[in-house]
Amino acid sequence: MKKTTWIAVLFGVAVVGFVLYSSLGGARVSCEVCMSFDGGRDCRTASAATQEGALRTAVTNACAQLASGVTQSNQCENTPPESVRWLK
Repeated sequence: MKKTTWIAVLFGVAVVGFVLYSSLGGARVSCEVCMSFDGGRDCRTASAATQEGALRTAVTNACAQLASGVTQSNQCENTPPESVRWLK
């Protein structure tokens, strides 16, 4: 094989390795959040490196299903969750 082919293959392996390491490595915190907003209810699960990150991501994901538009999304995300369950 040509030298450029080897370089391309090594670069591809490095990128895949980095993606796997960053997504699988390190301790992760998971939670399930249930949100009620504007007559609707939705529960979502999220994982992150910190509790704050997991909670915020789960709230954002639930509100994406319940709210339409930026204003409603902001209102929903500032509403306290109906329930939060921390997963192992």
